[in-house]
Amino acid sequence: MSDFDVVIAGGGLAGSTLACALANSGARIAIVESVEASADHQPSFDDRAIALAYGSQRIFEGIGLWDSIAPSATAIRKIHVSERGGFGFTHLDAAEEQVPALGYVALARELGGAILQQLENSSVTRISPATVMSFTQTEGRLGVDVEADGRQQQLTARLLVAADGGQSLIRQQLDIKTRQWEYGQTAIVTNVTPGIPHHNIAYERFTPNGPLALLPMTENRFGVVLTISSEACDEVMALDNDAFVALLQQRIGFRCGRFSRIGKRFSYPLTLMTANEVVRPRIALVGNAGHALHPISGQGFNLGLRDIAVLADLIANALRQQQDPGSEQLLQQYQKQRLPDQQQVALLTDGLVRLFGNPLRGLSMGRNLGMLAADLLPGVRHRIARHAMGLGGIQSRLARGLPTLSSE
Repeated sequence: MSDFDVVIAGGGLAGSTLACALANSGARIAIVESVEASADHQPSFDDRAIALAYGSQRIFEGIGLWDSIAPSATAIRKIHVSERGGFGFTHLDAAEEQVPALGYVALARELGGAILQQLENSSVTRISPATVMSFTQTEGRLGVDVEADGRQQQLTARLLVAADGGQSLIRQQLDIKTRQWEYGQTAIVTNVTPGIPHHNIAYERFTPNGPLALLPMTENRFGVVLTISSEACDEVMALDNDAFVALLQQRIGFRCGRFSRIGKRFSYPLTLMTANEVVRPRIALVGNAGHALHPISGQGFNLGLRDIAVLADLIANALRQQQDPGSEQLLQQYQKQRLPDQQQVALLTDGLVRLFGNPLRGLSMGRNLGMLAADLLPGVRHRIARHAMGLGGIQSRLARGLPTLSSE
């Protein structure tokens, strides 16, 4: 079969999650992915610790994935935010927000494994290793040219979804303009064991050299996201484990005891990218194809999940009403719902990077007073927590933990 309702270019976390969300909608779905269909071969299914907002947990619950993810996920009960050398701090507490957790931490590899397992038991067609080479508009459909194992084939689709990452070939072929900024920073990702129990507390520590995030994980480990200047990346990656631990302790102090048992380190250059449009006729962008953020507040993957939740709901509703899932009306509705959230979160994360990266003494004083004021004002703290949990704005069915409606 080569005739589909939805063709998804990219089988990483975003593309595969969208396919799962649509698997029971009655849509004929194909994933075109450049690597083999296994968690071992998919580069986005790596050992990164991903902070899932509470709203993202509800999306996975609505898709039917959470029961498979939960055993390997760790709840975030509290978040502690501070600045090195400063007097101010802010804390967020799940009990105060009357939720079971502010969020959860899971390895990308564990998420990917759960997603692939669900896809194996679905009717979704997977074409891999393969690449979408081009696409052409026909009456009521797109012709999608795919190269698989050196052979050319053409699919037809009522909707093509670009889930092909930050360097999206589809976005480039469409010549969609983007706003981009190279931070000159790199995130080093690993895990460590603290000297005392983490008690399900996540830490965000701002320093003059960049933020450090510690995310509670299983086996009393912390997932580490250490931001450094890109110029120092090779030097820091080359440090032995003792020297790397000393660097972490310098950034965070000994509030978590002495670190030990360092995991393997990975590095990722940090960029801000937001697309000016996320739709074109019969094409929609989701996840990193439409935006890439600094990890300062852990919003990137959660933002992409909200893209997926909205688009899946719109497609499922269209099919249930026997309407076109790639119609201009549907795509404009998707863009209207998603662009404001994408742009606001991008501005917020970029603003935090610039605010906490500025060494001026007056700004440092203002930052610490602001954190202290936020901690003392429950209303302000509540708004910050709602943002951190991904609960702002219009909530789609999936974002409320409800499945998409079937067309049957």
